[in-house]
Amino acid sequence: MATLQTSDTRERILHATLRVIAEHGVGAVSNRRVAAEADVALGSLTYHFPSQTTLLRESLMLHVAEEVTRLEAVAASLRASKPTPADAAAEVERVVRASAGDLEPIAELELHLQAARDPELRDASRRCFEAYENFAAAALEALGVPDAARHAPSIVALMSGLALRRLGTGEREGTGTADALLTLIRGAGAA
Repeated sequence: MATLQTSDTRERILHATLRVIAEHGVGAVSNRRVAAEADVALGSLTYHFPSQTTLLRESLMLHVAEEVTRLEAVAASLRASKPTPADAAAEVERVVRASAGDLEPIAELELHLQAARDPELRDASRRCFEAYENFAAAALEALGVPDAARHAPSIVALMSGLALRRLGTGEREGTGTADALLTLIRGAGAA
């Protein structure tokens, strides 16, 4: 039972860290702020995470694990359903819209930036992008794009760019991704 409680406490702390990062940035992460956000004793936080570097690293690792699981499920569903091009583009937009109103994209961006400064985080960042690329490849396959895996990074760049635009402008809807994707595909002559 103690192991389960320890695991729950660690996960609460990590999710609280992600919320602090999303709301205030990496620079605002302090043991006191995260402990208050997680509703745990300060000693509990320092017991589980002896340094802020460890806390930031493990926060990114948790986010990546959850995001990879989510995106793998969506990619498998897309591949199994054989959607029309419009349906595949709409599914990409649905994935984008699912997090458009959340603070999670801000935390993810902050953590990818942190990976640029911390080489030990780069593998986790890479795994996250690979999950997005796998999802994008599934969408491109459904759209009938040849060599989908080669083009997937461009779709991830499109999704990331539009997400960055939404974050910077305060737009929360996440619409327009399907139209942008279909425009690119039609320009490539695939749909």
